[in-house]
Amino acid sequence: MVQKAKILLVDDRPENLLALEAILSALDQTLVRASSGEEALKALLTDDFAVILLDVQMPGMDGFETAAHIKRRERTRDIPIIFLTAINHGPHHTFRGYAAGAVDYISKPFDPWVLRAKVSVFVELYMKNCQLREQAALLRLQLEGGGKAAVGDAKEPAGLLAELSARLAAVEEQAEALSKQLDDESADAAAVATAAHLERKLTGLRRALDALEPGTGPTSSVSSQS
Repeated sequence: MVQKAKILLVDDRPENLLALEAILSALDQTLVRASSGEEALKALLTDDFAVILLDVQMPGMDGFETAAHIKRRERTRDIPIIFLTAINHGPHHTFRGYAAGAVDYISKPFDPWVLRAKVSVFVELYMKNCQLREQAALLRLQLEGGGKAAVGDAKEPAGLLAELSARLAAVEEQAEALSKQLDDESADAAAVATAAHLERKLTGLRRALDALEPGTGPTSSVSSQS
Protein backbone atom coordinates (compact mmCIF):
# COMPACT_ATOMS: atom_id res chain seq x y z
CA MET A 1 0.00 0.00 0.00
CA VAL A 2 1.38 3.40 -1.01
CA GLN A 3 1.76 5.70 1.97
CA LYS A 4 -0.03 9.02 1.69
CA ALA A 5 1.93 12.24 1.54
CA LYS A 6 1.53 14.81 4.31
CA ILE A 7 0.62 18.43 3.53
CA LEU A 8 1.18 21.07 6.23
CA LEU A 9 -1.43 23.84 6.41
CA VAL A 10 -0.36 26.86 8.49
CA ASP A 11 -2.84 29.63 9.30
CA ASP A 12 -3.91 31.31 12.53
CA ARG A 13 -7.58 31.47 11.44
CA PRO A 14 -9.55 28.20 11.84
CA GLU A 15 -11.95 29.12 9.03
CA ASN A 16 -9.03 29.44 6.60
CA LEU A 17 -7.69 26.04 7.63
CA LEU A 18 -11.14 24.55 7.13
CA ALA A 19 -11.35 26.09 3.64
CA LEU A 20 -7.92 24.70 2.70
CA GLU A 21 -8.94 21.24 3.90
CA ALA A 22 -12.09 21.41 1.78
CA ILE A 23 -10.09 22.39 -1.30
CA LEU A 24 -7.35 19.79 -0.87
CA SER A 25 -9.43 16.86 0.40
CA ALA A 26 -9.89 15.67 -3.20
CA LEU A 27 -6.15 14.88 -3.36
CA ASP A 28 -6.69 12.12 -0.78
CA GLN A 29 -3.53 12.92 1.16
CA THR A 30 -2.91 13.54 4.88
CA LEU A 31 -3.63 17.17 5.82
CA VAL A 32 -1.95 18.44 8.99
CA ARG A 33 -3.06 21.68 10.67
CA ALA A 34 -0.86 24.25 12.40
CA SER A 35 -2.33 27.46 13.82
CA SER A 36 1.00 29.29 14.27
CA GLY A 37 4.56 29.35 13.06
CA GLU A 38 5.72 27.76 16.29
CA GLU A 39 3.25 24.92 15.91
CA ALA A 40 4.36 24.38 12.32
CA LEU A 41 8.02 24.13 13.33
CA LYS A 42 7.10 21.60 16.01
CA ALA A 43 5.26 19.44 13.46
CA LEU A 44 8.27 19.58 11.14
CA LEU A 45 10.50 18.10 13.84
CA THR A 46 8.89 14.67 13.59
CA ASP A 47 7.05 14.38 10.27
CA ASP A 48 8.05 14.61 6.61
CA PHE A 49 5.89 16.80 4.37
CA ALA A 50 5.47 17.02 0.62
CA VAL A 51 4.59 20.73 0.64
CA ILE A 52 3.75 23.53 3.10
CA LEU A 53 0.95 26.06 2.62
CA LEU A 54 1.96 29.01 4.79
CA ASP A 55 -0.07 32.10 5.65
CA VAL A 56 2.01 35.29 5.58
CA GLN A 57 0.21 37.36 8.21
CA MET A 58 0.09 35.62 11.58
CA PRO A 59 0.46 37.03 15.11
CA GLY A 60 3.81 36.42 16.72
CA MET A 61 5.98 34.55 14.21
CA ASP A 62 4.75 35.54 10.74
CA GLY A 63 5.07 33.50 7.57
CA PHE A 64 8.36 35.05 6.48
CA GLU A 65 10.04 34.30 9.82
CA THR A 66 8.58 30.78 9.88
CA ALA A 67 9.90 30.12 6.38
CA ALA A 68 13.35 31.39 7.40
CA HIS A 69 13.46 28.86 10.26
CA ILE A 70 12.31 26.06 7.94
CA LYS A 71 15.02 26.84 5.37
CA ARG A 72 17.74 26.95 8.04
CA ARG A 73 17.05 23.37 9.12
CA GLU A 74 18.80 20.67 7.12
CA ARG A 75 15.85 18.30 7.57
CA THR A 76 13.27 20.74 6.15
CA ARG A 77 15.15 23.13 3.87
CA ASP A 78 14.06 21.37 0.66
CA ILE A 79 10.32 21.20 1.44
CA PRO A 80 8.41 23.41 -1.05
CA ILE A 81 6.61 26.37 0.55
CA ILE A 82 3.59 28.07 -1.01
CA PHE A 83 2.84 31.43 0.62
CA LEU A 84 -0.78 32.49 0.98
CA THR A 85 -1.61 36.13 1.69
CA ALA A 86 -4.72 38.31 1.90
CA ILE A 87 -2.77 41.47 1.15
CA ASN A 88 -0.72 42.70 -1.76
CA HIS A 89 1.92 45.35 -1.19
CA GLY A 90 3.28 45.12 -4.71
CA PRO A 91 6.40 43.53 -6.22
CA HIS A 92 8.59 44.19 -3.17
CA HIS A 93 6.28 42.20 -0.91
CA THR A 94 6.16 39.34 -3.42
CA PHE A 95 9.94 39.39 -3.80
CA ARG A 96 10.30 39.07 -0.03
CA GLY A 97 8.24 35.89 -0.19
CA TYR A 98 10.47 34.33 -2.85
CA ALA A 99 13.59 35.52 -1.01
CA ALA A 100 12.34 33.68 2.08
CA GLY A 101 12.37 30.44 0.10
CA ALA A 102 8.85 30.16 -1.28
CA VAL A 103 8.27 28.29 -4.55
CA ASP A 104 5.02 30.18 -5.11
CA TYR A 105 3.14 33.20 -3.76
CA ILE A 106 -0.65 33.22 -4.01
CA SER A 107 -2.96 36.08 -3.06
CA LYS A 108 -6.33 35.47 -1.43
CA PRO A 109 -8.98 34.93 -2.58
CA PHE A 110 -7.42 32.31 -4.83
CA ASP A 111 -8.84 29.91 -7.39
CA PRO A 112 -9.35 26.54 -5.62
CA TRP A 113 -8.63 24.62 -8.84
CA VAL A 114 -5.32 26.42 -9.35
CA LEU A 115 -4.20 25.87 -5.76
CA ARG A 116 -5.14 22.18 -5.87
CA ALA A 117 -3.27 21.72 -9.15
CA LYS A 118 -0.13 23.38 -7.80
CA VAL A 119 -0.17 21.31 -4.62
CA SER A 120 -0.78 18.08 -6.56
CA VAL A 121 2.41 18.64 -8.60
CA PHE A 122 4.55 18.82 -5.46
CA VAL A 123 2.77 15.85 -3.92
CA GLU A 124 3.51 13.79 -7.03
CA LEU A 125 7.15 14.85 -7.04
CA TYR A 126 7.41 13.91 -3.36
CA MET A 127 5.95 10.46 -4.02
CA LYS A 128 8.37 9.87 -6.89
CA ASN A 129 11.30 10.83 -4.66
CA CYS A 130 10.07 8.40 -1.99
CA GLN A 131 9.96 5.63 -4.59
CA LEU A 132 13.44 6.56 -5.76
CA ARG A 133 14.82 6.36 -2.21
CA GLU A 134 13.30 2.89 -1.83
CA GLN A 135 14.94 1.71 -5.05
CA ALA A 136 18.26 3.21 -3.96
CA ALA A 137 18.05 1.44 -0.59
CA LEU A 138 17.45 -1.91 -2.29
CA LEU A 139 20.32 -1.30 -4.68
CA ARG A 140 22.70 -0.40 -1.85
CA LEU A 141 21.69 -3.58 -0.06
CA GLN A 142 22.52 -5.56 -3.19
CA LEU A 143 25.88 -3.82 -3.60
CA GLU A 144 26.84 -4.30 0.04
CA GLY A 145 25.97 -7.98 -0.28
CA GLY A 146 28.49 -8.37 -3.10
CA GLY A 147 25.81 -9.48 -5.56
CA LYS A 148 24.27 -11.98 -3.15
CA ALA A 149 20.66 -11.97 -2.08
CA ALA A 150 19.85 -10.69 1.40
CA VAL A 151 19.75 -13.23 4.21
CA GLY A 152 16.35 -14.87 4.35
CA ASP A 153 15.45 -13.72 0.84
CA ALA A 154 14.37 -16.62 -1.33
CA LYS A 155 15.16 -14.77 -4.57
CA GLU A 156 18.35 -15.51 -6.48
CA PRO A 157 20.60 -12.51 -7.31
CA ALA A 158 19.46 -12.48 -10.94
CA GLY A 159 15.83 -12.51 -9.85
CA LEU A 160 16.40 -9.65 -7.41
CA LEU A 161 18.14 -7.60 -10.09
CA ALA A 162 15.26 -8.19 -12.49
CA GLU A 163 12.76 -7.09 -9.85
CA LEU A 164 14.78 -3.96 -9.06
CA SER A 165 15.05 -3.14 -12.75
CA ALA A 166 11.30 -3.54 -13.27
CA ARG A 167 10.44 -1.37 -10.27
CA LEU A 168 12.90 1.31 -11.37
CA ALA A 169 11.45 1.23 -14.90
CA ALA A 170 8.00 1.95 -13.47
CA VAL A 171 9.32 5.00 -11.61
CA GLU A 172 11.20 6.17 -14.73
CA GLU A 173 8.03 5.94 -16.80
CA GLN A 174 6.02 7.92 -14.24
CA ALA A 175 8.75 10.57 -13.93
CA GLU A 176 8.87 10.97 -17.72
CA ALA A 177 5.09 11.40 -17.87
CA LEU A 178 5.24 14.00 -15.08
CA SER A 179 7.97 15.96 -16.87
CA LYS A 180 5.89 16.05 -20.07
CA GLN A 181 2.88 17.21 -18.06
CA LEU A 182 4.90 20.04 -16.52
CA ASP A 183 6.13 21.12 -19.96
CA ASP A 184 2.63 21.08 -21.37
CA GLU A 185 1.19 23.14 -18.51
CA SER A 186 4.05 25.67 -18.37
CA ALA A 187 4.45 24.85 -14.71
CA ASP A 188 6.40 26.78 -12.10
CA ALA A 189 10.15 26.86 -12.63
CA ALA A 190 10.69 25.33 -9.18
CA ALA A 191 8.54 22.31 -10.03
CA VAL A 192 10.29 21.84 -13.36
CA ALA A 193 13.71 22.05 -11.67
CA THR A 194 12.65 19.50 -9.04
CA ALA A 195 11.44 17.12 -11.74
CA ALA A 196 14.73 17.51 -13.62
CA HIS A 197 16.67 16.71 -10.43
CA LEU A 198 14.55 13.59 -9.98
CA GLU A 199 15.31 12.46 -13.53
CA ARG A 200 19.06 12.92 -12.95
CA LYS A 201 18.84 10.80 -9.80
CA LEU A 202 16.96 8.12 -11.73
CA THR A 203 19.61 8.13 -14.46
CA GLY A 204 22.36 7.62 -11.89
CA LEU A 205 20.46 4.80 -10.24
CA ARG A 206 19.85 3.10 -13.59
CA ARG A 207 23.57 3.23 -14.42
CA ALA A 208 24.45 1.69 -11.06
CA LEU A 209 21.86 -1.04 -11.55
CA ASP A 210 23.09 -1.79 -15.09
CA ALA A 211 26.60 -2.18 -13.70
CA LEU A 212 25.35 -5.11 -11.61
CA GLU A 213 24.23 -7.06 -14.65
CA PRO A 214 26.36 -10.15 -15.36
CA GLY A 215 29.31 -9.49 -17.63
CA THR A 216 29.44 -5.74 -17.06
CA GLY A 217 32.55 -5.78 -14.89
CA PRO A 218 33.14 -4.39 -11.38
CA THR A 219 30.27 -2.51 -9.80
CA SER A 220 30.66 1.15 -8.97
CA SER A 221 29.68 2.77 -5.70
CA VAL A 222 26.10 3.93 -5.69
CA SER A 223 26.94 6.77 -3.35
CA SER A 224 28.60 8.63 -6.22
CA GLN A 225 25.44 8.33 -8.27
CA SER A 226 22.89 9.59 -5.76
